[in-house]
Amino acid sequence: MRFLHLADLHFGKSIHGVSLLENGDQGFWVDRLLALAEELRPDAVLIAGDVYDRSAPSGDAVELLSRMLEGLAAQGIPVMLVAGNHDSVQRLSFLSPVLAQKDIFISRPLFTSRKLDCVTLEDEHGPVRFWLMPYVYPALIAQTLEDESLRDNDTAVRALLAEQPIDPGERNVLIAHQNVTANGVEALRGGSESMVGGVGQVDFHAFDAFDYVALGHIHAAYAVGRDTVRYAGSPLCYHFDELRQAEKGPLLVELGEKGEPVKIRLQHTPPLHPMRELRGAYEELRAAELQHPRTGEYLRLVLTDRRLSPETCAFFEELARSRGSILMDRSSEYDPFRGEVTAPSTGAVREKRVEELFCDFYAERSGGTPPTEQDQALLAFAGELLQNADPHGVPTGQEIEKLLDYLTEQEVRP
Repeated sequence: MRFLHLADLHFGKSIHGVSLLENGDQGFWVDRLLALAEELRPDAVLIAGDVYDRSAPSGDAVELLSRMLEGLAAQGIPVMLVAGNHDSVQRLSFLSPVLAQKDIFISRPLFTSRKLDCVTLEDEHGPVRFWLMPYVYPALIAQTLEDESLRDNDTAVRALLAEQPIDPGERNVLIAHQNVTANGVEALRGGSESMVGGVGQVDFHAFDAFDYVALGHIHAAYAVGRDTVRYAGSPLCYHFDELRQAEKGPLLVELGEKGEPVKIRLQHTPPLHPMRELRGAYEELRAAELQHPRTGEYLRLVLTDRRLSPETCAFFEELARSRGSILMDRSSEYDPFRGEVTAPSTGAVREKRVEELFCDFYAERSGGTPPTEQDQALLAFAGELLQNADPHGVPTGQEIEKLLDYLTEQEVRP
């Protein structure tokens, strides 16, 4: 059984004011994915959440997802898709029973049933069960299972999985969108996830019943605890910090007989506009850029030997423009005085996660005292609601109720 594992598409994403939809990046990636699927002919495509960048996606973002699913359906490739924390599971699962007739399986809201959606595919070694778990949190699982004792993510997820009729003698694959850690240790993140460290952790041992776990939520690709519990990472760089991952692309996973080693290979998909950071002294960077011309890039400039000024930026801005590139961010690390704390660039502030800005504001107003773990959890929850909210609307009754329920839960927690 061979399948492609991808995640965190974030259709509709903008970086530094540049829409990756309007500028062609995400549409170009979809074309590359469809070509890759036609070449590899996988038995399925798994999408582990955050299909959209917002819970109320734009019409163009919906159209792009539709084009991708239509293209895979035309090739006869089943698709299994779960909602992430940026998605609205209700919107995403609209018409899911109808789409299932075309082998497009989308996770339904958890509160409709204690049972996760399960899709079975067959190969020469027998059945493979694919379990679809949308993004979940303790309060939702506690409500679904009618067990108010479920207060943390790890315990809640284990309780939910214990409700599923999983046969350990068969091959089982889980598609999930969670913060999964190995013995409490988080790996280096991609850079643009909306999450505070330590919040919502699920230990990888919670998934011991599965032969492969296709994860989404973290934008870097890596294994957690064991080689078969994996994040695919985002398909494109959505933050300059994500340049730490040298190559991005779907994972091609091959399951043999039960108990055989699982084969995993990254399928590198070059982007339409590569991202690159220019860091160093002004004159050295200037000479290097003139000597090695590159075109069609998204760039960040970080000067180390002088402050930013219109004059220092003008050369790089004009050079980028002439080469069809965009200078997205510019900042300086120059510190002429020992111990001086330089202010972050506008771009750095803009690219910070909402929760990090909340924590910075908290520390500023409390004389430098950072928030406690409980306060961080609350700020993470509030940031998640804000991230997923309609920017042109007002908080819904459901959103307010979720926040009140969460506050009440923190007050009664021993």
